[in-house]
Amino acid sequence: MQDIENIELTYLSLDDYQELKEVMIASYTNMPDSYWKESQINTLIRLFPEGQVVIKINNQIAGCALSIIIDYAQFDEKNTYKELTGNYTFSTHTKKGDVLYGIEVFIKPEFRGMRLGRRLYDYRKELCERLNLRGVAFGGRIPNYHKYKEELTPKEYLNKVKRKEIHDPVLNFQISNDFHPTKILKNYLEDDKASDAYAVLLEWDNIYFEKQQKKASIVKKIVRLGLIQWQMRPYKNLDELLQQAEFFIDAVSGYRSDFALFPEFFNAPLMAGNNHLPTPDAIRELAGYTEAIVQKFSSLAISYNINIISGSLPEMRDDRLYNVGYLCRRDGTVERYEKLHVTPDEAKVWGMVGGNQLKTFDTDCGKIGILICYDVEFPELSRLLADEGMDILFVPFLTDTQNGYSRVRNCAQARAIENECYVAIAGSVGNLPKVHNMDIQFAQSMVFTPCDFAFPTNGIKAEATQNSEMILIADVDIDLLRELHQFGSVKNLKDRRKDLFELRKK
Repeated sequence: MQDIENIELTYLSLDDYQELKEVMIASYTNMPDSYWKESQINTLIRLFPEGQVVIKINNQIAGCALSIIIDYAQFDEKNTYKELTGNYTFSTHTKKGDVLYGIEVFIKPEFRGMRLGRRLYDYRKELCERLNLRGVAFGGRIPNYHKYKEELTPKEYLNKVKRKEIHDPVLNFQISNDFHPTKILKNYLEDDKASDAYAVLLEWDNIYFEKQQKKASIVKKIVRLGLIQWQMRPYKNLDELLQQAEFFIDAVSGYRSDFALFPEFFNAPLMAGNNHLPTPDAIRELAGYTEAIVQKFSSLAISYNINIISGSLPEMRDDRLYNVGYLCRRDGTVERYEKLHVTPDEAKVWGMVGGNQLKTFDTDCGKIGILICYDVEFPELSRLLADEGMDILFVPFLTDTQNGYSRVRNCAQARAIENECYVAIAGSVGNLPKVHNMDIQFAQSMVFTPCDFAFPTNGIKAEATQNSEMILIADVDIDLLRELHQFGSVKNLKDRRKDLFELRKK
């Protein structure tokens, strides 16, 4: 180490060939004559110069990585190294491929233990991301397998290596560099007697990979959320309420928000004119406004170029009263969501029933989920949405007391951590003395994040002032979620013991 003056990662040149050959021979002492011919190296450099790199220490080759790009769908787990390389001609390389395939990685013996291999693997990952490839793959040798082949199958050997019961320097190194074993390859490399000709197919997924779009569209990665902390106040009629709603939509859209989130039952002030009716009848009268509100919100979503989540509204269907909401996209499409768990008070006072539909919604900002208030207190719902690929969970809520609010808040924050997603909650504040069963409100709208190094340490991205009418604007980075899923300190979604339990929709 004291004699090292410089370490350089650089592209392989044909001028390096003679030294490269000597390093390969020194690296594979148990596999005689295992080196690439000059014509083969020349072909690799000509076809794909970016894929061929060496590490030089004091201007001497210390390690090398050779790669090609392949169309992964053309191969399966039965393909051998010879077939994957086109009988060592590299004719399988194609610029239209989707996977960076590792042909070779080796470190000269005297330089081992300096983590040079990690630099080569990191370069491959960065190259994969830069070229927008789906991932990196290669067949990894298992050079200690010959010691155990009489007593263990390759699969049993692999499992023992993963459990640290057997030390395999090559496989351990690859797993520690975020490559995951997917298949056992038989007769992969015929001359590899130490591995008994077996190899392990190892893959690394590029979390930033984007499929080519067939139409002009943009999926945003930095998403701006606009939360509306709505003040309950008297309104003379529907037009006056919608005027206030448009004011807030205009405000959050003026800050170029991608979503506007309204609270649960934000239109409750319109029940004031029906106080002479029994409470169940009053809310059914309120349901008569729902269609007009949704139509207005859909037109506002288009004109203000923003996705609007309508909070929730009462709705009559087949003579039953539901608590529902609508996602009004800025492209003009509209979708409905339902509150699945009505509170005891909603059932007892209003005769409301729970819905039956749970789903994620595709938007120009990725997949989202929407749960209304009490639903967020049931962790199974958000976990099912997370399994469908949800990135952001929106929770419109209405709580009268601080303890009710605390249930929603604390459960929402737990959902962000356990499902590795963002959660936005928005509620109403103020008082409605002339509306039965809706007289007081308590709220503090917030945006929660997972708790890891890329996020706020307390898991709170932004928070509104308690019990004050306002808007809350916050940016969330979807790519940070991808990194968390793959490289987080803990992996709540990946580490579930699915061998012991499962969660599924009926």
